Amino acid sequence: MIDEFAKEYLHDDLRRIREALVWKLDGLSEYDIRRPLTSTGTNLLGLVKHSATWEARYFGEVFGRPFREPLPRWDDKAASGADLWVAEDETREQMIGLYQRVWEHADATIDELAIDAPGHVPWWPRPDVKLFNILVHMLTETNRHAGHADILREQLDGAVGVDTQNGGMQEYDAAYWENHRAKVEQAARAADPISI
Repeated sequence: MIDEFAKEYLHDDLRRIREALVWKLDGLSEYDIRRPLTSTGTNLLGLVKHSATWEARYFGEVFGRPFREPLPRWDDKAASGADLWVAEDETREQMIGLYQRVWEHADATIDELAIDAPGHVPWWPRPDVKLFNILVHMLTETNRHAGHADILREQLDGAVGVDTQNGGMQEYDAAYWENHRAKVEQAARAADPISI
């Protein structure tokens, strides 16, 4: 009973956060979804591509159910980092489509296997896992990358929140955020007057 509850709860959260990650691309130009917004090159469409690649691996080869489309091998040094950015001939639609096909594949793995189904992650120090471990890991990683996307999107146009339907934090106007930021800045300065 608790196994099915846990599996469904984690799976529902994973579905929700996947959608939020893709939503972060909505309304932005090709340049803005691709351009590096950190010193390490982090970009919105690259986060989608990276998430698709690793979710395909984790819910695919880890359980002997390889994703039907080719992926670079995880131990291919020449391909290292290629999943973190998108070349000019790779389109937004292709990357979103890939991610959605990965969802279908991953969802089938999650639906068909028991939460204690064994898997093997050769790149982990403790490689023998259960579906539970991978669900938790992928939910954590996808949330982490959605958090990166939150910050990148806010830098680009101020859009915050999880999706357009729920509004997230969009209910506050620019004046609210300006006041809020000023309050945070004032507290930071007051806490460390020497570094000013």
